[in-house]
Amino acid sequence: MVSDIAVGALAGAAATALLQRLLAGPLSRQRHSRIPQKVKRVTSPNPDWKPGDNVGHPFENNARLQIEPHEGASTMYPFIISSVIPRPIGFVCSLSKEGARNLSPYSYFNVMSHDPPYICIGGCATSGRPSKMKDTQQNLMETKEFTINLISEWFVEAAHHTCGNYDRGVDEVELSGLTPVPSVKVKPPRIDESAVQFECILRDTYDVKNEKGDVTCTILIGEVILVHVLEAVTARTAHNHVIVDLDKYAPVSRMGGDSYARLTEYYDIPRPGKEWQDRSAAVVKA
Repeated sequence: MVSDIAVGALAGAAATALLQRLLAGPLSRQRHSRIPQKVKRVTSPNPDWKPGDNVGHPFENNARLQIEPHEGASTMYPFIISSVIPRPIGFVCSLSKEGARNLSPYSYFNVMSHDPPYICIGGCATSGRPSKMKDTQQNLMETKEFTINLISEWFVEAAHHTCGNYDRGVDEVELSGLTPVPSVKVKPPRIDESAVQFECILRDTYDVKNEKGDVTCTILIGEVILVHVLEAVTARTAHNHVIVDLDKYAPVSRMGGDSYARLTEYYDIPRPGKEWQDRSAAVVKA
């Protein structure tokens, strides 16, 4: 007869083996993911403000510095990324003409229209490549296809790991452990961890030149031709339009330096009607 100790040992070994299989399987990502925290709705910073009220700023010192943009990239880069905040992050997946996969986060990124949806990416020139282009830009120029995968908190560390200055041809999808899934209308894959994914086609480019005539950035203009959104993060408007639920989405934005920001609070400020378009009347009415 098997002793109680032996039975316990067998049960413990079985439990350990089961746990190892679960951690190696598709459930492992879910087990390591954090549930998004609730986003609080609060009042606006100055709820007693009335049209015509002078606000000013809260500082006694009104002295201002002047910075000439032509002083150069070393001067403007830290200022721009620390002042124009928060910035959304375009997590771009692309393929080279040979089929090599690339994944990189861009904070020079935003949506520019909705009918049809157009997005812009700022591809800054790099001196470390013969083409002066980073992999993402070179891939988009070669193949015209890419995906944008918006970043949520549950995978921000993995997404950040793709931003290293890696050699061309390094697969950041594999390097980060993120999960590629096939797209429908373009060849580059989507990233499964992302709740909102755009399949895109490059429609145009615009070269930005400095005072020396050097191309220092190329604005890549893409059209969103298909959207994928995780149903679990969606909600519906009164007209039954699909929107994203902030409580579940947990979006991440870029700040200056190595800093990221989370959305923890929001407030509503109603849009003014035409009755406020005459400032003098607004002041009298107030």
